[in-house]
Amino acid sequence: MHIEEAHRITQVETYYFAKKLKEIRQMEAEGKSIINLGVGSPDLKPSTDVISALQNAAGQAAMHSYQPYRGISELRLAFSKWYHNNFSVGLDAESEILPVLGSKEGVMHVSMSFLNPGDSVLVPNPGYPAYDSAARIAGAIPISYSLVAENDYLPDMESLKKMDLSKVKIMWINYPHMPTGAPGNLNALRPLIKLARENKFLLCHDNPYSFVLNEKPFSILQIEGAKEVCLELSSLSKNYNMAGWRIGCLASNKEILETVLKFKSNMDSGMFKPMQIAAVAALNLSNEWFDKQTEIYKTRREKIWELMDILNCSYNKNTAGLFVWARVPENFVDAEAYSEKILHEKNVFLTPGKIFGSNGIKYLRSSLCQNVSLIEKAIERCR
Repeated sequence: MHIEEAHRITQVETYYFAKKLKEIRQMEAEGKSIINLGVGSPDLKPSTDVISALQNAAGQAAMHSYQPYRGISELRLAFSKWYHNNFSVGLDAESEILPVLGSKEGVMHVSMSFLNPGDSVLVPNPGYPAYDSAARIAGAIPISYSLVAENDYLPDMESLKKMDLSKVKIMWINYPHMPTGAPGNLNALRPLIKLARENKFLLCHDNPYSFVLNEKPFSILQIEGAKEVCLELSSLSKNYNMAGWRIGCLASNKEILETVLKFKSNMDSGMFKPMQIAAVAALNLSNEWFDKQTEIYKTRREKIWELMDILNCSYNKNTAGLFVWARVPENFVDAEAYSEKILHEKNVFLTPGKIFGSNGIKYLRSSLCQNVSLIEKAIERCR
C-alpha cells in the first residue's frame, strides 16, 4: 500500500551525503578501497578529560533520567563563560543560552519556530544545504544571495539592499564559511546588523568552525546591538572533535530563545546528562587544545594542497575551517564530472561543489578529516 508523503517533504531531496556514502559503501563491498576526503567528520578523538568526564558520569545511577529542555545549568554556564573568555561577549546563562542536539538541529528548530508559509529566507550560495532544506520544510521560500571569490565570499551589501526584503524573515550567514573556508570579519558583517534591524528579520550566524585553523575567531554577538536581531549557533562537533555527540547551543536574547524553546520542547526530551557534563569539560579546556589541533590540521592541509596541485586545481591558502575549496581545471564544465572521474578511476572521493549551490559548480571540496598517511596514499593514486 502506498502512503502519500507529506507535501513538505516533496520540497527537498535526501541529503547528498546520505546517498553518496551508500554508493561508496557499495563500491567497498565490491572490493574497492575508497579514500573518502569528502565528509567533514573529525577522525581525531576528544580530549581525554572529556572522555573521562563522560565515563565517570555515566556510571552514576542518577544520570539516566530525562533532562531539562534547556539543558543543565552547568552546561549553560559553561557556554556563557566560553563566550566571555573567547569573545568578550556577556550572555545570561539562564535566559540567553539554549543547548541543542547539534547545530543542524538548531537550524531546523530556528526555521520551524519563526517561518510561516510564504516567508522568505536568505541563504548563501555557496552554503550549507541545510539552510535551504529547513526553509522549504517550514514552507518558506529560500532566496540565495551570491558569494564569490572576488569578494572573499562575503555578502555584497549593495546587492542585498537592491533586493525585495519585505518578506524576508531569516538570513543565514556562516563564518568561517563552509564550504569555501573564507574567514570573514566583523567589520564586513557589521552592516548586516543594520540591514536586519531596518527590515525586521532575524540574522542567524552559524559558527561551528570558529577555532579550526582560524587565527581570528569571532562571534557576531561582539557587534554592538547584535543581540537584538541576531542568533548565533555554536557547536562542539568540529572545535572539540565531538561530531557524533551532537552538542551545540543557540545564543541570543531571551525573547528569541523562548520562541525556539516552544518548538524544541515538543521535539526532544533533553540531552543525556553525562554528555552535558563532558561538554562542560570540553568548554573548560585551555587554548592549548586548539593549538594542538591546529598543528595537526596545518600538516594535513599542506598535503591536501599537494593533492590539489596534482589534480590541476587552484585554491586560496588564506582560509579557515576543515576544508580546502578548489577550482577544477577549465576543461571541466561541471566539477561533479571531475569528482566522479577521480572516484571511479582513482578510488578517491572529493565532494562536488554544486551541492552547496550554483556558485560551486566549478569547485571541489576536500576535508582535512583523514590522517596524513591516507592523504599521501590519495596523492599517489592521483599522481
